[in-house]
Formats: sequence, C-alpha cells, structure tokens
Amino acid sequence: MHIHPNFDPIAIHLGPLAVRWYGLMYLVAFIMAIVVGRLRLRLPYVAAQGWTAKDIDDMLFYGVLGTIFGGRLGYVLFYKADYYFAHPLDIFKVWEGGMSFHGGFLGVTLAMVLFAYQRKRSWLQVTDFVAPMVPTGLAAGRLGNFINGELWGRVTDPNAPWAMMFPGASNDDAIWLTKHPELAAKWHLNDIFAQYHMLPRHPSELYEIALEGITLFFVLWFFSRKPRPLGAISAVFLIGYGLARFTVEFAREPDDFLGLLAMGLSMGQWLSMPMIVAGVGLLVWAYRRKGREAAKAVGAN
Repeated sequence: MHIHPNFDPIAIHLGPLAVRWYGLMYLVAFIMAIVVGRLRLRLPYVAAQGWTAKDIDDMLFYGVLGTIFGGRLGYVLFYKADYYFAHPLDIFKVWEGGMSFHGGFLGVTLAMVLFAYQRKRSWLQVTDFVAPMVPTGLAAGRLGNFINGELWGRVTDPNAPWAMMFPGASNDDAIWLTKHPELAAKWHLNDIFAQYHMLPRHPSELYEIALEGITLFFVLWFFSRKPRPLGAISAVFLIGYGLARFTVEFAREPDDFLGLLAMGLSMGQWLSMPMIVAGVGLLVWAYRRKGREAAKAVGAN
C-alpha cells in the first residue's frame, strides 16, 4: 500500500497571498493548449485552412471563460442544485471548490459557437481544431486533484499494487467500514484502519490522467495528423473522453451527497453516456457526408 504524500495545497506563500497548486494547474492547462495548438499549425492541411497563432490566442480567451463559467454552473446544476438554490450567494464562492467537467465542456462548446460566429467559420471546423488541445489540460486538472488529495477512488483490496491511502478520506473511511462490514472483514480493513486511520483506495485521479489525459491525447494527436471529414476529430474526442470517464468512474468514489444513481451508475457516468452516443452519431454522419460528397464529385466528372 502507498500513502498519499498529503501535499500542501498552497504552492507558493506570498505573505497574505497564496498561490494554490490547483490554480497553477489551470495555468499549465492553458499553456499546454497553446503549445499543442501551435504544433497543430505546422500541419500542412491545418495551415491551409487559414488558422493562425492569433486565432489560438483568441480561442483561448473564449475557452477560459467557457471553462470557468460552464464548469461552475455545471457543478451547481448537476451535483448540488438543491443546496445552491437554497444558498444562491455560495455559487460565487469558487475558491471553496466545485467544478464540473461536463459543465465546462458545455461552456466551452458555447464559447466555440461564439468564436466560430465571430470568425465566420464552421462550428465543427473550430471544434475539430480544438479537440486535440483539450486532453493535456484535463491531465493537468487531474494532477491538481491528486496534489490536493481530493476526488479519490473507491476502497480496494489492500494487497493491490495500486492501493493508496488518502489522509483526507479518513472520515469517509470510518463511515465506509460501518456500511460494508463483510468486505471489511474479508480484507481485514478494520485492522488497517486501527493502525493508519485510513483505508486503501484507488488513486482514480491517476487513472484519469492516464486515460482522459495521456491516452486520449495520443489518440487525437495521431488521428488528427491527417485531414479527416468535418466533425470526425470532434467525434473521436466525444467517444474517447466519454469511454475513459465512464470506465474510471467504476473506480472513483461517487460524491457523498449523490452516491450511485439509477442502475448503480454515478452522475459522471450518466453525463458521459450522451457524449458517447453523440460522438458515435457525429462520426457516422461525418463519414457518410464525405462519402456523399465523393459520389457527387465522381458523378460530376
């Protein structure tokens, strides 16, 4: 078993001011988006579409706004609507945490609609360009979660090589023992808790870095190195992220104020399924559209 390092969430102390790791990870995410975007400009077909470095900078401005506002509102509406409707001023207390990827995704989607309109481009052309820039940012965000020791995974077998104990989960661990006596006895977890005051869990933040970040980045990077039908790159992102998040949720601890929902699935899984379905539909549409255009071109000749 491993024990989470329990990092100080504050990276830099500047007297009364403090720079938190999670804030730095947002900065890293946006920097990585710029780097990946600039690398995409080197691809001949991307350059032929007229994309420029200024487009990336302007796009990032729209994306930042979409991420922050969409992520916060998504968390409010998807996860704790009753609480925030009763305490509306708390919606603005972003420093207390609470961001939703799916809300941020919707926010960025709307932001890209506005950017596409402003640039007089097709919305799908914009999202196809942006999609490969997203996974590195997701990885940075999950690294911030891991550094903060939050969004930990479900309790697992202490003999598993990946098992990790999170100091911040101590109270949840005590509650878990009372709810799962049989599994606790099978894995001798009462003895472990008596010694460490913690239980072994999946480091699900690291799984998300590996799947939503690294794996999805390479899939999108290599898929997008050649010209693809309009919407195809966006579709692969939707499918890839949806599948990665849906899978990781089996190891991630559900939010204690929600628990598991219908069919034993988490909120994250229910929000990921529409992404997968939409991605498959978009991918089919993209290649059928390409086939129709090729058939028309042959007929015209």
